[in-house]
Amino acid sequence: LAAAALCEVDRVFTVGGAQAIAALAFGTDSIPAVDKIVGPGNRYVATAKRLVFGTVGIDMVAGPSEIVVVADGTADPKRVALDLFAQAEHDEAARAIAVSWEEQFLQRLESEIERLLPQMGRRAMIEAALNASGALVLTADAQQAADVVNQLAPEHLQLSVGDAATLLQDIRHAGAIFIGHHSAEVFGDYCAGPNHVLPTGRTARFSSPLGVYDFQKRSSLIHSTAQGARELAAIADVLATSEGLDAHARSARARLDG
Repeated sequence: LAAAALCEVDRVFTVGGAQAIAALAFGTDSIPAVDKIVGPGNRYVATAKRLVFGTVGIDMVAGPSEIVVVADGTADPKRVALDLFAQAEHDEAARAIAVSWEEQFLQRLESEIERLLPQMGRRAMIEAALNASGALVLTADAQQAADVVNQLAPEHLQLSVGDAATLLQDIRHAGAIFIGHHSAEVFGDYCAGPNHVLPTGRTARFSSPLGVYDFQKRSSLIHSTAQGARELAAIADVLATSEGLDAHARSARARLDG
């Protein structure tokens, strides 16, 4: 119960932008300094988070939105086109890529993109993003499609294939994975449930979505018995001496007698 009480939200500040990051990191007359800042933002917020890292902890420095849709002939090309548009309309630097081992599907998808694009309210943004970083990728088979995904390590991955569960087994790097034809990435943006602060720019190779663990902190505990100290001291003495760190070696040897 005491731990739960520590997690209660008792204050909310309606501030935003790079100035909000500075206020949270250093404190103001009305906003206390914090220990960690998490959450998405534009390029100015991301830059501010990078600058204050070390003064406070941060979750990640997120870049423009990304989506990779892996699709086969069972996918609806109209839905896939709109799924690509949904991320491309975020930012002209957003990346929207479709991957398939079925050439006919990619041809149908390309036709749908050309047909639907003029209808989009944010057509200019979508077109700029697709021209800069969009792609339709033809692979030899499903395994190669998975290899492409793992190389790209996308923020969002949508598996719009008939046997998504099998393909999922070969995916190693992705921020959030939407499995099957009915699992639209846009649901994750708004209401699907999991946290949607996700690694971008191939950082899914080594980082994870924001979660409860980002608000946990651990300490290492070391407790030696007298016998254990003697055994460790002998090892530490050799290593410290080899490094020429005399005080380290003497500190270790002082425990040799128990």
